[in-house]
Amino acid sequence: MSVKPSIPKGTRDFGPNEVRKRDFLFDTIRQVFVRYGFEPIETPSMENLVTLTGKYGEEGDQLLFKVLNNGDYLRKADNDALEARDSDRLLFSICKRGMRYDLTVPFARFVVQHQNDLAFPFKRYQIQPVWRADRPQKGRYQEFYQCDVDVIGTDSLMCEAELIQIYDEVFAALNLGVTIRVNHRNILEGVAEYCGHPDKTTDISMAIDKLDKMKDGWAGVCRELEQRGIPAEAHSKIEEALQADNIDTLERLFANSEIGQQGIAEIRKVQRYLERYELTNQLAIDFKLARGLSYYTGCVFEVVVDTSIPSQQNIQMGSIGGGGRYADLTDMFGLKDMSGVGVSFGAERIYDVMEELNLFPENAAEQTQILFVALDEESHFSAFETVHKLRQEGVNAELYPASVKLKKQMKYANQRNVPYVAIVGEDERNNGTVSLKTMATGEQQTLDWAGLLAELA
Repeated sequence: MSVKPSIPKGTRDFGPNEVRKRDFLFDTIRQVFVRYGFEPIETPSMENLVTLTGKYGEEGDQLLFKVLNNGDYLRKADNDALEARDSDRLLFSICKRGMRYDLTVPFARFVVQHQNDLAFPFKRYQIQPVWRADRPQKGRYQEFYQCDVDVIGTDSLMCEAELIQIYDEVFAALNLGVTIRVNHRNILEGVAEYCGHPDKTTDISMAIDKLDKMKDGWAGVCRELEQRGIPAEAHSKIEEALQADNIDTLERLFANSEIGQQGIAEIRKVQRYLERYELTNQLAIDFKLARGLSYYTGCVFEVVVDTSIPSQQNIQMGSIGGGGRYADLTDMFGLKDMSGVGVSFGAERIYDVMEELNLFPENAAEQTQILFVALDEESHFSAFETVHKLRQEGVNAELYPASVKLKKQMKYANQRNVPYVAIVGEDERNNGTVSLKTMATGEQQTLDWAGLLAELA
């Protein structure tokens, strides 16, 4: 029986041109990471399910991909849960592993497991795919790459300032204008205190986090707040704090909130580190920024495309990066007092935006520079030797695998978008030359070895 070729929803294939562009994107990000002293690690695609659950909030846990146990997984299933069709109870008896949801929690697990082999503060970067059982839509996939950079083992706010610089330098190198939004979880706790519900910080934060997703804006957030038990009389005070026109205004509102004042003080310190650094992109202190992941405890970050730039005004895309500080993530794995902070680049969304804006350079990644075509079998042997010599000189060179009709070989060169084609026939073979055709212009010239090297250089 024949099978119709297809891939799961929320995943994508990438051809050679797309992979070259993605390599350019990853290489650009990686170069900045290395420049700031970060080291690479990799972790498995799967983690133990207990490692992942409870780290991403109630909604995040629902988006974890679970992996069924090997073999007859129902043999050891919870029969009571099975008969009751209770998926939540059944889950942990048939699934012990899950696909990683992000790179931060696996990183925390890695740090605890390998703590005796690491020098702290430990600065790591990681570029790998993650999986989320989310509904596929524009800019949202079920399999996608994250490019993470974290430093763990210090609570210095210099790290937050460096991460802002990393965001700024990467997007400047990609020629993509962005706004880097910054807030602090303690400011959100201050909002909860200011409205009279200090025990509802998480509920308030999760409601605020949906502001950009609500079609009716603040009215939708108010409905969410009510559903979470925050009464209507508190909504106006929450709105007042979130719409404070600057950090000084918020500081006055938080006169009686020690935790809120602490958040403001840390934001000010990060700003001080950046006083003499001229940002290429926009930096915005945004009190409405409330990233939903439950493990953030300090500064939080989010990056969005700057649509005030005329060439980017039609871009419709959510956040393309984000992160924050986590004071106790490794506590869950038994290692205390290990504060860390990190940010992630949403590679898939950045790729999609750069494609839409045509920002990838023509030479986004190296490809075949010259293709040799032979007019007869003896010339094919001669060209094989020349191609080998070019490769030793660092030139990306290919030889068409057979001395078939020239028209067929040239069609292949056009399909591959090869810049140069070197034609070798009897005359060229006897004279130690090639007929070099520049594909963009159609210009053709006869060159010896030295001339060929000079032209390709």
